[in-house]
Amino acid sequence: MRDHGGNLDWAMARWGAGDWLDLSTGINRRPYPMPALSGDDLRALPTQAAQQALVAAAREAWTVAPDFACLALGGAQAAIQLVPRLARAGRACVLAPTYNEHAACLRTEGWIVEDSRDLAALEGADLAVIVNPNNPDGRCTAQPALHALASRVGLLVVDESFADPLPDLSLLPHHPPENLLVLRSFGKFYGLAGLRLGFAFGPERLIGRLAAMAGPWPVSGPALAAGRVALGDRVWARMMRAQLAQDAARADTLAQAAGWDLVGGTPLFRLYHTPDAQAAQDHLARHHVWGRIFPWSSTLIRLGLPGGEGEWAQLAGALPRPSHGQVE
Repeated sequence: MRDHGGNLDWAMARWGAGDWLDLSTGINRRPYPMPALSGDDLRALPTQAAQQALVAAAREAWTVAPDFACLALGGAQAAIQLVPRLARAGRACVLAPTYNEHAACLRTEGWIVEDSRDLAALEGADLAVIVNPNNPDGRCTAQPALHALASRVGLLVVDESFADPLPDLSLLPHHPPENLLVLRSFGKFYGLAGLRLGFAFGPERLIGRLAAMAGPWPVSGPALAAGRVALGDRVWARMMRAQLAQDAARADTLAQAAGWDLVGGTPLFRLYHTPDAQAAQDHLARHHVWGRIFPWSSTLIRLGLPGGEGEWAQLAGALPRPSHGQVE
């Protein structure tokens, strides 16, 4: 199994069951209120009309340029798994460190994958991947730089799974190059990751091939119905962006008091430098708070943001008290 957040069952096996606060992902813990479902949302096969209504809601919510075709899928992960099959396997470059499923899925389909540390190193690749804003450090790449890069690679994949709180960053409102594919997640910002809903945007020729691979019912009836309602609620989205910005600042204040330094992040998660990431994760786990550390760093820990006041109190009580920069 690849290393991921959300592995709360592993934490419970080691630290015991109980009232856990899972901050190991960037999923919003202030979720959109799940709309009521009709009987047909569960009984009947999803209709083309329901899929089209969801896509229309997504296009409006994200101000998608008319040049982009769109496909709804069972999560952004579903798109990530299909993307390597859009072209003959060759040399792929991924702007790293980032979400590890991009490189892993490419390698599974026979691609030679290189981790790159800057945009220039991506040039010349048959396929290039950028997560924007990046997970886990929140690094952002502006639209002009991405469009310029598209002219220097075979296929450019931009994963905007964490872009909802930062709408000005998105490529979707802009006229797209013919070799650009943009991926979006629904579950992270709207906090309903269990619905498994995501989107791929790109030229008709690429979206058509993804649709053929995805099959006739790529999204469940409940996800179609709930996604359409949530994406149409612009007031909730505006209020949530403001709330998450406040929550991110609140988390940074708590982390600073614990002796951790902010490295980066987005309004959905924060990345901190600690003297010892494993010790920090273990300390939190003893208080049943689960954070995310990385096999490629001994000092970085990522935390999602708590939701209600009870969760904030649990995090505050779990954070270490600094003693000369060390975890007690």
